[in-house]
Amino acid sequence: MDRRGSSSSGLTSLGFGVLAFNSVLAIYTYWGDASSVGFVLLADAARSCSSSSASLEQQGGGGRGRDVRIKAAVWALTTLLTVMFASRVAPLMPPLVGALVWGMAVATVAGGLWAFFLNP
Repeated sequence: MDRRGSSSSGLTSLGFGVLAFNSVLAIYTYWGDASSVGFVLLADAARSCSSSSASLEQQGGGGRGRDVRIKAAVWALTTLLTVMFASRVAPLMPPLVGALVWGMAVATVAGGLWAFFLNP
């Protein structure tokens, strides 16, 4: 939150605007390729839900059960984005580098699990 109490700063709004423009451009470019368009739409939906859940978490209140559900939702959505990215990038790389991409994805997902739920 910025100092005026608004839930979104100008820089954050600019970032989301750039992402939206990039998504529209990607959909326009790959319109004939259903898997690429679906990838862009699913990634945007997951990012949007993840950022909405994160802003709910920052508002606080609602008890521990609500906090755990929000953390679980954010972790699941970021895991989805990580796996989606790795599944698109790894096949384009040489096999060893592709394995490294998947290893980094697994490490990122495990690190998120540790940070959200296992970190005391």
